[in-house]
Amino acid sequence: MTLINYENREINFKIVYFGPAQVGKSDNLKYVYHRTPPEKRGELVLLSGEDGRTTFFDFLPLFLGKMGEFTARLHLYTLPGSLRLDTNRRLILKGVDGLVFVADSRRERLDENLAALDAMRRQLRECGYDFGRLPLVLQYNMRDFDSSLAPDDLSRILNPEAKPAFPANARTGHGVLETLKSVSLQVLSKLGEK
Repeated sequence: MTLINYENREINFKIVYFGPAQVGKSDNLKYVYHRTPPEKRGELVLLSGEDGRTTFFDFLPLFLGKMGEFTARLHLYTLPGSLRLDTNRRLILKGVDGLVFVADSRRERLDENLAALDAMRRQLRECGYDFGRLPLVLQYNMRDFDSSLAPDDLSRILNPEAKPAFPANARTGHGVLETLKSVSLQVLSKLGEK
């Protein structure tokens, strides 16, 4: 839910990157951080364990500029892919305005993608959200592997709702900004409906 602070004249949007473990969610934020001018972003916070995997969340604030009399901020979060960290995920999902589901394109990770999608739907329901009404974009990452499924095949399996979907390689940046732009525009459009 968009947080509007009338006293400080701020509008804060929250976008959460969700997906299986080691699929490139943190790499998405790193790429956005390095491509955003310093005056338009805050510090990138990566909360990872010794193995480099996200343990609680990653966070990147972006400054969008003025929306009328208000300053608009976009808060990007990633969630850990491990299913054992469900409680952490639910805490971060509270107040979400938009979602990016980062899927691993490799055939051998298809079951993990499906399990993560089911977990996302369940956790959103537990937080009181209607999955079908939230702005959502799918990103098909890990496109540079021989076992990568075609984007159309991934969409047929993972995206029966026909939400916007982008092939990507988060390490090189291919598709990263397009994904963020798509979900951001959906979030802003939804705010305009209110």
